[in-house]
Amino acid sequence: MTTFEVLMIALALAMDAFAVSIAAGLTVDEVTRRHVFRVGFHFGLFQFMMPVLGYYAGLSFAEQVAAFDHWLAFGLLTGVGLKMIWESRRRDDPESARQDPTRGLTLVTLSVATSIDAAAVGLSLALSGSGIWFPAVVIGLVAGVLSAAGICWGRRLGGRFEQWAEAAGGLVLVLIGLRILAVHYWMS
Repeated sequence: MTTFEVLMIALALAMDAFAVSIAAGLTVDEVTRRHVFRVGFHFGLFQFMMPVLGYYAGLSFAEQVAAFDHWLAFGLLTGVGLKMIWESRRRDDPESARQDPTRGLTLVTLSVATSIDAAAVGLSLALSGSGIWFPAVVIGLVAGVLSAAGICWGRRLGGRFEQWAEAAGGLVLVLIGLRILAVHYWMS
């Protein structure tokens, strides 16, 4: 596999993480370097790890997971997205604190949901006889950089659309989940 092919795969895999990081940026009051680092690091790390896991998981395990991996990604993204939409409706309540999607279990959930398809890429690399380490590093770096840029861009958009930003971010996550389902069934 050529470097150009690896880069194109990395860009394709990073698009979900990029979109989710934009949605996260829409919901954060002020994006700090810490937010940018957390999002870039987590999305990059999970995008790096999943192809490696897919590569070493083997064909039999991947066939079992392939039956429901799209539903898992859809469920995770939709759950977080609906939670964000719900919280945006409670925003006027002074007792309801806005949750930071760049922290804790929410960030881990988003990282897993956006990197599940990278495991399938890892499996396909194993089946084609390609190595895994160079592609995994490139995939992780591209996802990390695009995610860090995405949260910054999302915050800029959020400043203009403050009132609807969190609901829009949640809707984006739900739409990404739906796209994952549509692509799976369209490709089948």
